[in-house]
Amino acid sequence: MPTPTSIDGLLEKASLYLSKKQVKQIQAAFEFGAQAHEGQTRKSGGEYIWHPIAVAEILADIQLDCESLIAAILHDVVEDTPFTKDDIEERFGHNVAEIVDGVTKLGKLEFDNPQEAQAENFRKMILAMSRDIRVILIKLADRLHNMRTLGVMRPEKQRRIARETLEIFAPIAARLGINAFRIELEDLGFKAMHPNRYSVLERAVKKARGNRNEAVNQISEAINNRLIDDKIPAQVVGREKHLYSLYKKMKYKNLSFDEILDIFAFRVVVNSVDECYRVLGSVHSLYKPFPGRFKDYIAIPKSNGYQSLHTVLFGPFGAYIEVQIRTKEMHEVSEHGIAAHWIYKGDQTEEERANQGKMNAVEIRAQEWVKNLLEIQQSAGNSLDFLENVKIDLFPNVIYVFTPKGEIITLPAGATAVDFAYAVHTSVGHSTVGCRVDKKLVPLRTRLESGQTVEILRSQEQQPNPAWLHFVTTAKARSQIRHFLKTQQIESAASLGKRLLTKAIRSFNMSYQGLTEEIQLRVVEELKLNNWDHLLEEIGLGQRLANLVAKQIHDLLLGTEDSIFHYQGATDPAMPLVISGTEGMVVNYANCCHPIPGDDILGFISAEKGLVIHRQECPNVKNFKNHPEKWLDVHWEENITQTFNVELQIEVLNGRGALATVASKIAEMKTDIDRVRSEDKDETYSLMNIVIRVRTRKHLADIIRKLKRLPIVEKIHRI
Repeated sequence: MPTPTSIDGLLEKASLYLSKKQVKQIQAAFEFGAQAHEGQTRKSGGEYIWHPIAVAEILADIQLDCESLIAAILHDVVEDTPFTKDDIEERFGHNVAEIVDGVTKLGKLEFDNPQEAQAENFRKMILAMSRDIRVILIKLADRLHNMRTLGVMRPEKQRRIARETLEIFAPIAARLGINAFRIELEDLGFKAMHPNRYSVLERAVKKARGNRNEAVNQISEAINNRLIDDKIPAQVVGREKHLYSLYKKMKYKNLSFDEILDIFAFRVVVNSVDECYRVLGSVHSLYKPFPGRFKDYIAIPKSNGYQSLHTVLFGPFGAYIEVQIRTKEMHEVSEHGIAAHWIYKGDQTEEERANQGKMNAVEIRAQEWVKNLLEIQQSAGNSLDFLENVKIDLFPNVIYVFTPKGEIITLPAGATAVDFAYAVHTSVGHSTVGCRVDKKLVPLRTRLESGQTVEILRSQEQQPNPAWLHFVTTAKARSQIRHFLKTQQIESAASLGKRLLTKAIRSFNMSYQGLTEEIQLRVVEELKLNNWDHLLEEIGLGQRLANLVAKQIHDLLLGTEDSIFHYQGATDPAMPLVISGTEGMVVNYANCCHPIPGDDILGFISAEKGLVIHRQECPNVKNFKNHPEKWLDVHWEENITQTFNVELQIEVLNGRGALATVASKIAEMKTDIDRVRSEDKDETYSLMNIVIRVRTRKHLADIIRKLKRLPIVEKIHRI
């Protein structure tokens, strides 16, 4: 659609479905917008006002309500002109002002890089969209017109905008069911991103179209005649896949262009759901159905509300036929999705007008998705994390699973039991300890399949496991686990930081108890931190050395009369830090040597991992000797009840069931196996590396002694 050069086209389209009063409001919005943007031009050279008019025309084409059209005309006023949100609210009302504010970028804030600015603007748009879904409809129309006029930009900027369109805006249109917008955004993005590939594919499609038309007409006529015989009134249309869809199919399914063209696609639109299933029977009796290629999206709609029957048939000419069967209402939803809720309906009955405020299934799903995005953004570390999580959420190849009560949960393909738990509720995810799929216990990393019934087993003592991040696929699960772990890490870091600082200040003849609130405030101000807890967290996380902080405190207070600050006790300042195994996430046990209670140990302060515990004989310890300021004397607490990982290498005779024999003996001793790796040493022996959970060196010695008694075990040693 070319950019308009007058308001007449928009007013004409609006007058087809809006009242005269509403059309006058649109005229007034144009006059205000033209005044606001006076003197501004686009890169194409035209007056700027014709861009928002073109955006409004796109929305008028799908007959969106009056407020949406006014907001579209004014969507750049706050961002690019001296007028404010209050000015718009005074003239056009609260709703229009809120929508415009939601579309407006955060242009007056400073960001470290363009990626952060993009992510923060996206976060703002999502928050505004949660209040009024029309924000995203205007943003999609805005992006669509920008893509139509992208040719005036530099090639590198075209590619950047095209990538953003394909990664974010087209998937959002798909997620909201706005198929008409999605298709054009994808094709325009494909053209700008890969102009040569687009041209080659476009020429190939045009060349093949003439040869295909005859086949399409014959198949269409055959389907039509069968439906007439079966007395089913229907509209049969041969569909042509758009270029980006063809490109994706060729790329990801490794198909040639000729193989793609062997598929003919048809849409059958009828009046009722009953007729949908009758048409299915008719086409199956006309052409043989392809096994396993039938999908019933009427009984179980897609996550964006899309409904249709899909079937694939063996057609004439050795070709496959894809058929979509839907009602007129379903077709409206498939084209306009969530926008269908805001389409102006001037000929409504009183009952229909009364029900207009009620959400249909499409809007309910859209609101659920937006709610899910809000949960993700609340737990995201920053706007960049949020944007990456949303990108994951925007590309689901979905499955449908059931709760024990029969409720349908939609998840992306590859989702696990943990993803399911978080989809039910965040608290369910946090407390998950096990899972039953179709009444059978399965590991939490199990990939779910459509049609399964999933039951989550919970415990109030359970907390999210960092290992879950290695296999969850949904953005919600990933963000909620990270948020919980980060919160726990901060709490653990502050506790460890306090212990480290308490020990460090003894070297300066001071006590932690003597640090009054007044002294803490002085220290925090000197170090330019937010508060005292922030200082403790940085020490616990290894971002500041406790000994250095203790010296800074000592030097700051040197010569003052803060006598209460001086240490009065007789505790040895070199007394080692006690490790109990319950310190949380900021005390880590080195994977290179797997220390356990009873081992001689030392601590090394790492900026990435906090306090890392090593065995003193660990080969990596010698690398730390160049940084004595980061060493810390530590020892184990008495009577530790926690379990710790330890790795054994076992040399066993080759033979069937060797691993099962070793695992069974370990299980007899009520010891868990964390992971196993096995490889052949030679023709006679295999090497097994097994990581198990033990309590102490004595516990480990008992296990090794029992394993040595197995006839198949030749050697065993701790790594």
